[in-house]
Order: sequence, then structure tokens, then C-alpha cells
Amino acid sequence: MEDAEHISDAETAVGANGAIQRVFEALSSAPRRKILAYLAHSSLTAGEIAARFDMSKPSISQHLSILETAGLIARERQGQFIHYSLVENNLVNTLNGFVQDVCPVSRPIKKESKALAVGKVNAKPARSSD
Repeated sequence: MEDAEHISDAETAVGANGAIQRVFEALSSAPRRKILAYLAHSSLTAGEIAARFDMSKPSISQHLSILETAGLIARERQGQFIHYSLVENNLVNTLNGFVQDVCPVSRPIKKESKALAVGKVNAKPARSSD
């Protein structure tokens, strides 16, 4: 029984190390860090994200997949579109948000993200009461 507990502990440690490795790999890319900054205040579709980069949509899709696998972003289907958003309660996103606040490259991107979020809220049509 004791051996089974040691194996379980070892598997848990390897799993945790794998998760940490995926997070660090995800954060090692400047485009992925920029995507996280764009998602700081609002969810965006892959097309909305791709429009902000000079790279192919398949490349953006690959970056989104890596961020999702690392647990940093989540996707939700809304009609025919998939919206991506930050996983809010993720410690790494909290730390990344702090770094972005002091990073000169990310600061303007986060401002744009906030403006987009305000624009989306203001652009929602009023529902009619039929």
C-alpha cells in the first residue's frame, strides 16, 4: 500500500511539473503574451485576435491552442463563433497581468482591450419586449 502512495505522489509531481512546463512554454512566446493582454478585459473571437497580428490565421489558432492547453484561456461557442477569454482565477494570469501593467509593450495593448470591452458593452442592442 505504501508503494502505491509513493507512485501516486510521483505521478502527481510529474503531472504538476508538466502543467508548469506548459505554462512556461506558453508564456515564452511574445505573440502569446500579447494575446493574453488583448484578452485582459474582453473575450475575442479568433478572427478579432488575428486582425491584430501580422501572421496567418492557422498560426494564431496554434497560439490559442497552446494557451488553452496551458489552462490560461478558455473558449466558448457563441452561435457560429468561438470566443476566447482569460481563465480569471489562474494564478499565472494574475501574475501575467501584473507584468503586463509594468511592461511598456503590453500597456497600450491592455488599453486597447479595455476600450474594446467598453465598446462591446455600449454596442449591445436593446432587447425589445415582444
